[in-house]
Amino acid sequence: MYVCTRYKAASVLPRSPEQQKNTIGERLYPLIHTTQPELAGKITGMLLEMDDSESELLYLLESPEALDAKISEALQVLDAHQAQNK
Repeated sequence: MYVCTRYKAASVLPRSPEQQKNTIGERLYPLIHTTQPELAGKITGMLLEMDDSESELLYLLESPEALDAKISEALQVLDAHQAQNK
């Protein structure tokens, strides 16, 4: 279950792009950890690498449904990668 807190874009956008991603990652990680504790770090990193748009990442912070969809997508990518390496 998510405890969703709204994040305003202004809270992360005045920083450098690297700082923005770090801040967003720090906020995404606990949300991902609630459903995927073993893979939270990996999935957070994947989302930060796949989504260059800070606005889309901010949207994931505000939308549990969108975040769940991205987590599912990341899990599919990880499963496919593991299947290829067997």
